Amino acid sequence: MSSTEPTDDAPLYAAREPVFPKRISGKFRSLKWILMALMLGIYYVLPLIRYNRGPALPDQAVLLDLANRRFFFFGLEIWPHEFYFVAGLLIMAGLGLFLFTSALGRVWCGYACPQTVWTDLYILVERWVEGDRNNRIRLHRQPWNAEKIRKRLTKWGLWLLIGLATGGAWVFYFTDAPTLVHDLFTGEASPVAYTTIAVATATTFAFGGFAREQMCIYACPWPRIQAAMMDEDTITIAYREWRGEPRGKLHKGQVAEGQGDCIDCMACFNVCPMGIDIRNGQQLECITCGLCIDACNEIMDKIGKPRGLVGYMALKDEANERAGNKVTNIWKHVLRPRTLLYFTLWGGIGVALVVALVMRSPLDFNVTPNRDPLYVLQPDGTIRNIYTMRIRNKHGETVEYRISATTEDAAETQALKLTLEGQEGDTVTVPADQLYNQRLYLDAGPGSKLAGTNRTDIRIWVEQVGEGEPVQDSANTVFNGKGK
Repeated sequence: MSSTEPTDDAPLYAAREPVFPKRISGKFRSLKWILMALMLGIYYVLPLIRYNRGPALPDQAVLLDLANRRFFFFGLEIWPHEFYFVAGLLIMAGLGLFLFTSALGRVWCGYACPQTVWTDLYILVERWVEGDRNNRIRLHRQPWNAEKIRKRLTKWGLWLLIGLATGGAWVFYFTDAPTLVHDLFTGEASPVAYTTIAVATATTFAFGGFAREQMCIYACPWPRIQAAMMDEDTITIAYREWRGEPRGKLHKGQVAEGQGDCIDCMACFNVCPMGIDIRNGQQLECITCGLCIDACNEIMDKIGKPRGLVGYMALKDEANERAGNKVTNIWKHVLRPRTLLYFTLWGGIGVALVVALVMRSPLDFNVTPNRDPLYVLQPDGTIRNIYTMRIRNKHGETVEYRISATTEDAAETQALKLTLEGQEGDTVTVPADQLYNQRLYLDAGPGSKLAGTNRTDIRIWVEQVGEGEPVQDSANTVFNGKGK
């Protein structure tokens, strides 16, 4: 790694110098193209996929239904009281970020961060319109003329279209996508939809087109947090200065005697989207995207030198590499106590969420007793308790449920009379995917044990009526009597 030391008087903020990354080919650049296409494809296409949940439910595969406070993901439906599933996924995402950073440095930043993905896409458009690095630098420096205006307007227009598609795809996740497309073009969509698209378009245009690396350096907190996740076993990108120094230009196809492998060609700097020189050592700005490795390997191939002057390595291997000794196997760096701890926590939460999904009931049921008054004394001496019952039917179809009440004493259970307000019999019909509220009355006759006891534990049952696998749930509550 480089022995260059940072200066104490380095400014906390520097005015942006435009960065013009050069086009490069190689395995890391190919990997970034594949991941970019995959992630953008998922983002833009996912809200358009249909999924049949039945006539009573939306058929959009992924939908954040804020109006009805539900989240749909293919066959999975998350209700507000089940937000712990979302919380668990967020915790898993955080632990996954810690895991990958501990093992491979800022691999998230270099390959999967939305800022990186959209910046790569914007640079691709910029290169297509204005040419590669040298052409873009020349265009940047030349005065405004017809060529510069034409190319800039073309580039900005394409950027805006990408931003518009990004903002449009974002709002599609919150309502039925085909319907919203029609409403947007006919002017019938809500002002919130147009405002959200405008904001998302503007931020995508600004962050991907102009702010770029500034977002990573100044706006994102992760570069300042990542140091706590990394140690000497973390595999990250570094320049092997003991092999490359002293640098020198290539003269007549030969490297001067005593000169290192680095020929100071600046290829690693020219391809860097952050505009840094990896030869200056580990830097906050580095997102470990691997493009400098592709660039340096290409030069090493041309001059007949071994690859890896710039490459992934662990600080722990530096001394062995300097001495030419065997380095530690990469899996020993990755599978160490810290990463195993992160993986165990990550996997444990994942298993818990899967178990919770498998075990959750398609029915939610609770009962709340009316506390004012505790009971009602009927003219014939009967004691009546009033309850509010809530049934949430998570089925995709209307279901009929039978309601009953029990006590620990079978004889007293027989004496307990249940009545549903406004309903005939002991059954209620709950529409598909709805929360149903029902008031019910429990009566205990005069002289019964329930009527003469202050508090008696009882249980209210709800059971699905009809064919198919029976679904049953219950709620514990109390029956209040006169006492002695």
